[in-house]
Amino acid sequence: MSFLDNLENNLKSLESSEQGKDDAERAHRTRENERALAQAVAPFAEQLKQSPYTAELLKQAARVGFSLRTKIHIAWLGSTLRLEARDQRLELRPTPQGIVAGYIENGRETRTEPCDLTGSPEELVRQWLALGTTQ
Repeated sequence: MSFLDNLENNLKSLESSEQGKDDAERAHRTRENERALAQAVAPFAEQLKQSPYTAELLKQAARVGFSLRTKIHIAWLGSTLRLEARDQRLELRPTPQGIVAGYIENGRETRTEPCDLTGSPEELVRQWLALGTTQ
């Protein structure tokens, strides 16, 4: 192996090790950001899961869905509560600022608004289901 070949190989390995360090550093920052976000969201996620509002929301969703002859599918996706009826979804998502209600129709999010856990769950369900029937 000549001197130039050896030098070229050394430069290539040095470049790849620097790129590997950059990738590892970027991945570490990403993990730290995700961890910080999870810690900021945790109190609201716990509040959403343990709240009497949530239990009442599930009861009202079943009751209102039954009266409209519509099956309401309920699922927890991580810390997000999803209610789904026909082509409409309501997602209650914990964020660092509080809990946000996201209204999704035909796979597109139409709007979001803060969710007050001291309000009326029946009103939220009726408002969500009324959106799909008015169009």
